[in-house]
Amino acid sequence: MKIRTLGRHVREGVKNLGRNGWMSFASISAVTFTLFILGVFLVLAMNVNYFAQSVEKQVEIRVFMADLTPKEALQQFEQDVRALDKVESVQFISKDEGLKQFRESMGDKAYLFDGLEKGNPLPDTFVIKAKMPQDTAALAVQIKQMKNVRSLNYGEGTVEKLFAATDTVRNVGIGFIIGLGFTAMFLIANTIKLTIVARRREIEIMKLVGATNWFIRWPFFVEGLLMGITGALIPIIILGVGYHYLLDAIKSSFEATQLFTLLPLFPLVYQVALALLAIGAFIGIWGSMVSVRRFLRV
Repeated sequence: MKIRTLGRHVREGVKNLGRNGWMSFASISAVTFTLFILGVFLVLAMNVNYFAQSVEKQVEIRVFMADLTPKEALQQFEQDVRALDKVESVQFISKDEGLKQFRESMGDKAYLFDGLEKGNPLPDTFVIKAKMPQDTAALAVQIKQMKNVRSLNYGEGTVEKLFAATDTVRNVGIGFIIGLGFTAMFLIANTIKLTIVARRREIEIMKLVGATNWFIRWPFFVEGLLMGITGALIPIIILGVGYHYLLDAIKSSFEATQLFTLLPLFPLVYQVALALLAIGAFIGIWGSMVSVRRFLRV
């Protein structure tokens, strides 16, 4: 296609938006409203997934070593654990450091534990995290069989329920987004079809005077693309500004921040914007092309 011809199609597509003002407005409004709802649930699903990942990352294995385990044996144990494929990090907490942390956690009542330094009852401890949180249980079985391990704790029973719950939340969120996405495609495409149907005479006349199918299609292709993108830009702006104020409101509340954290504004806005623009553009083009095809058979 020549650049001049492409320029003509682009100009015609832009002009068509103005010529059919009310129908174009109705189509863009449908795109805006539907994509706004989809965007809200997309932001919600992304934050739910982020929260689930944050909870999973807190899962760890605490290995309590046998009393009087020599320093060399502790070092060898750490090396053996780090050599395991599923291990992401290993942190050693000596019995003295463990007592210090425990006293700090007691706050004003730390004095109740004065004098324990000489007969410290706490064991040397290793805090181990798996690369994949779902591998925690299997990793714990391996570590438990190693020498000098007195006991370990990773929340057995509770951890499995946690992973099952987070997987369910993810699957429900993905299913809901997919279902809402198809609903949005159906609603928007049908609204755009109404715009094309209202101009079926124009298409039939162009076909009768000898215009090729693609010559007719291109302006509608551009028009649908512009409607989809324009309809997507509005919810992107609203969601971006609204999410910014939501983050500020949460940061101003110390209690709320302790309960949960949200994804930062960036790159979330970029990801949502890209998704909505892609969906809007695809639906605009698809709705226009499918509708025009019906009237090309003259």
